[in-house]
Amino acid sequence: MKYFKTAFTNRWNLLAFVGGAVFALLTGKPDILLPLVAAGELAYLGLLGSHPRFREYVDAQEAKASREATSQSSQKTLAYILRMLPRDLLKRFDDLRAQCLELRQIAVELKSPGKFSSDMPLDNLQVAGLDRLLWIYLRLLYTQFSLARFLQKTNADQIDADIQQLERRIKQLPAEPSAPTSSPAESRWQRVRKTLEDNLQTSRDRLANLTKAKENYQLIQLEIERLENKIRSLSELAVNRQEPNFISSEVDHVASSMMDTEKTMNDLQFATGLDALDEQTPELLQVVKAQAVTS
Repeated sequence: MKYFKTAFTNRWNLLAFVGGAVFALLTGKPDILLPLVAAGELAYLGLLGSHPRFREYVDAQEAKASREATSQSSQKTLAYILRMLPRDLLKRFDDLRAQCLELRQIAVELKSPGKFSSDMPLDNLQVAGLDRLLWIYLRLLYTQFSLARFLQKTNADQIDADIQQLERRIKQLPAEPSAPTSSPAESRWQRVRKTLEDNLQTSRDRLANLTKAKENYQLIQLEIERLENKIRSLSELAVNRQEPNFISSEVDHVASSMMDTEKTMNDLQFATGLDALDEQTPELLQVVKAQAVTS
């Protein structure tokens, strides 16, 4: 239906359709002309709405709108991350980004002395691929920062003490009767036990979640170091090997190796509040200059 709706709502079609209907009414013979106008409109919608090229155009426009919406979302996420990250993490990102730019300039000068990187086609050094890796790297830094705040605000010793206290209180309750009873006192006792057991399970879940968060924090740290090294290595390859196809394949290989890391970041949305990582990547290598805020 979207193809027929797009064809109908085209401004030129609406102008012609409304104009034809008004003309039919003004002639004084609407019973004859209005059906002809309606038939012409249906024929137009049938021909255009089912035409393959028109459908391709509608799909392309829909995809473009979706990309623009996603791009705006990525830009908002980028602005939020840059605003929230402390100075030391922003500097770490800026240092890595600056090294990529410096190595890119060296590669350009080796290939074409006297030229600046901005004069050269960006595809030569696969800037889009490096942007993708830098975007993952920046989100990893923010994930690490968010997990650190979560761990600081959550006291494992206190949760463990709560668990032990709840276990003692449950043990102190009277034993469960062998036969069911409907006395008010027994009913209250059952509600107390059920409440304590539910609270105990919640505390155990919190402790398990905290343990998993600590493990993920260590994993994120290692992934940051690994990706940092990979990005530097790819930038150096651009200097040593003037082979765009080879560099592109290496970037793709590194990006594919980060799939598990991306899944981990998506699973940690409870701590970061970030949307899931999508295909739209901000232009980090060319445009962004991180502005540090108070840490």
